[in-house]
Amino acid sequence: MNNQTKRYYSLNQYLRTRFNSKVFKVPLNAGFTCPNKTGKAGYGGCTFCSPSGSGDFAGNKKDDLFTQFNLVKEMMHKKWPEAKYIAYFQANTNTYAPVEVLRKTFDPVLSFSPDIIGISIATRPDCLEDDVVQYLAELNQKTNLFVELGLQTIHEKTAKLINRGHDYVTFVQGVEKLRKHNIETIVHIINGLPYETQAEMLETVSELVKLDIQGIKIHLLHVIKNTRMGKEYLRNPFPLMSLSEYVDTVVKQLELIPPHIVIHRLTGDAVREDLIAPMWSLKKWEVLNAIDEELEKRDTYQGRCYHGTK
Repeated sequence: MNNQTKRYYSLNQYLRTRFNSKVFKVPLNAGFTCPNKTGKAGYGGCTFCSPSGSGDFAGNKKDDLFTQFNLVKEMMHKKWPEAKYIAYFQANTNTYAPVEVLRKTFDPVLSFSPDIIGISIATRPDCLEDDVVQYLAELNQKTNLFVELGLQTIHEKTAKLINRGHDYVTFVQGVEKLRKHNIETIVHIINGLPYETQAEMLETVSELVKLDIQGIKIHLLHVIKNTRMGKEYLRNPFPLMSLSEYVDTVVKQLELIPPHIVIHRLTGDAVREDLIAPMWSLKKWEVLNAIDEELEKRDTYQGRCYHGTK
């Protein structure tokens, strides 16, 4: 176990230890799009993805980045005046642009505030061309850079079903490119994707931890209005996870994850008005508490069943 309060290595603990301060991620929207929407990788995007590009809580792209950042910072500063911040480029694919555009987007952010201690960039593994990775390596020398890759699942049948638009090999190559430059790499996975079994969800984690990754974000599938998946679900509902099934799966996944990998998230957020199902997911703190309680009940913890070499 990693601390006295959690049976897993939480992002909060990692950031507090590394930066000796409370650290907030400030979601920003730089107005990027996605190759899975423009035709480069596909059309329509991933079937679960919201119109905002999974950036429902990011800033308003009509506002400049400085304004977006300060709106959040001013709120947080009242309660945590000593806090530090990570600028989080969340919506869509944030390396899907020429390098000169990326440079003009990311470099100025570092001067927004002396309290910015890092940048986190969410992207796809098929948007890591050599010149882009070289720029990210430069950025990693200037600040604490985190790159978040959306994988969701290792299973190709599910990837095709959700129209992910790239294969697992591309993802592995993306991780390798980033790690050559010592860029901290975080992977997003989703539990509850259509027709996946718990065994398949556990297999996703078992395979991922063989790679040189530093963090994992575990999400629950949210079926959202105005998405392809949402329309499919309303027309022909597929099984969704119950709270108890989700908690059981997450606990078993945590047992497979080595203790050094940071758990960036154990469930996701959805906008209430946009959520079709499962409605229990709106009570985020109840979900997190249920995971903590189940870990305690089973007297288990992150890494308990990990048998790797790292």
